[in-house]
Amino acid sequence: MGMIRAVILDWAGTTVDRGSLAPMRTIQRLFARHGITVSDDDARRDMGLPKREHLRRLLAVIDPAADESAVDAYYAEFVPMQLDVLRDHLDVIPHVVDAVAELRRRDLRIGSTTGYTREMLDIVAAGAREQGYHPDCAIVPEDAGGGRPHPYMMYLAAARLARYPLSAFVKVGDTQADIAEGLNAGAWTVGVSETGSANRETLARAGAHFVIGTLAELAPTLDEIEVRLARGMRP
Repeated sequence: MGMIRAVILDWAGTTVDRGSLAPMRTIQRLFARHGITVSDDDARRDMGLPKREHLRRLLAVIDPAADESAVDAYYAEFVPMQLDVLRDHLDVIPHVVDAVAELRRRDLRIGSTTGYTREMLDIVAAGAREQGYHPDCAIVPEDAGGGRPHPYMMYLAAARLARYPLSAFVKVGDTQADIAEGLNAGAWTVGVSETGSANRETLARAGAHFVIGTLAELAPTLDEIEVRLARGMRP
């Protein structure tokens, strides 16, 4: 066994749903019902956060006078729409199954975190399992008492995986929120720039230790982290 103890993967845009189309399209359809056009960039800006918080931040830009009751109303509309749209965006991204097989060959535990609710993630995880991807644990914000950018899902994943320390964990995701989650947990962070919501420059500015295109590039990045750990370096 190497020095890395576990890898924590994001879902939409990192392992499934190339482009994170399911949440983006749902947000756009939701606001279109109210006569509001939301650009792709605006829909993606806060991707990775718990969905209610994502809507709250977007609504604050669209209508600064909106109060919490407005957030409640939009979120109540959003949930059934998202559950429906998810079923059309369950494809596992190419290279993910092979990348995960390599992680298991290295005796690494594989966790996952998300901005989806449990009801949403259950749909996504069931579809991924049918395609050969099944992490050792799948944590949602309500499991941990809060979502990104807080590190709580990472802490719970560590407990579920029975691995430590967090400084020997690697968090992999396609959003600024993913990177913040990993950094706040004291883990190494790897941004994925070609399959999700944020480009290479954005992920680097968010503080990612490494940025790769897809999970096909993860193994050599883990090798570099192993070298750094062996030298006594920490995230």
